[in-house]
Amino acid sequence: MVSALDTELTNVPRHVAIIMDGNGRWARQRGLPRLAGHRAGTENVRRTVRAALDFGIQVLSLYAFSTENWGRPAEEVRGLMTILEEVIGRETTALHKEGVVIRHLGRKEELSASLRQKIEQAENLTRHNTRMTLNVAFNYGGRREIIDAMRRLVAAGVDLDNLNEETFANYLYTAGQPDPDLVIRTAGEMRLSNFLIWQAAYAEYYSTPIYWPDFDREELRKALVIYAQRQRKFGKLAEG
Repeated sequence: MVSALDTELTNVPRHVAIIMDGNGRWARQRGLPRLAGHRAGTENVRRTVRAALDFGIQVLSLYAFSTENWGRPAEEVRGLMTILEEVIGRETTALHKEGVVIRHLGRKEELSASLRQKIEQAENLTRHNTRMTLNVAFNYGGRREIIDAMRRLVAAGVDLDNLNEETFANYLYTAGQPDPDLVIRTAGEMRLSNFLIWQAAYAEYYSTPIYWPDFDREELRKALVIYAQRQRKFGKLAEG
């Protein structure tokens, strides 16, 4: 049997979005605290970004912390904030050297001042890079994004009677970026969980039982191979 590693990649999606799920279950299987799973998950971000660069993906969006995640135990939330701050400080320079643009998706005002500063420093340092855009969705919710877009539309004085999808997209957090072609979710779940719900309307969906810390280069390649085999119709009839 030919493995995904032996299959030449074709039709690589421009934009891949990943719902990074399963850190807690990964840790529980090993008798570790949940934060150990989150730390392992952040270590995997570096490997995934490297693989995405090698595969020629132009935009990679990672779902790191949702608006609903504030409802988790306070100790876990504090730990996640600390981990993100550490990761941004540690990885930004290396990503900058690789030509990666770092973009934050979500509201910053609810984050700590030190975390906001780290995010803004990373965005400013990398803003002129061109090789790949890395969107980190942190304190992000798809419904909230749509509400925020509507508020910005109204504040900008846009004529709502003539509003179309293209104009609306210019007020989303992902303005100027292509919509995701492929959404990957780890840990076997089969839902979007409020992630890029406007942008992913016609994205292909791929679910794997692999927990996020174990989602490696080969697993990403498998997803890309399966994506290449699908025929995207966008609501139309298949050609031929």
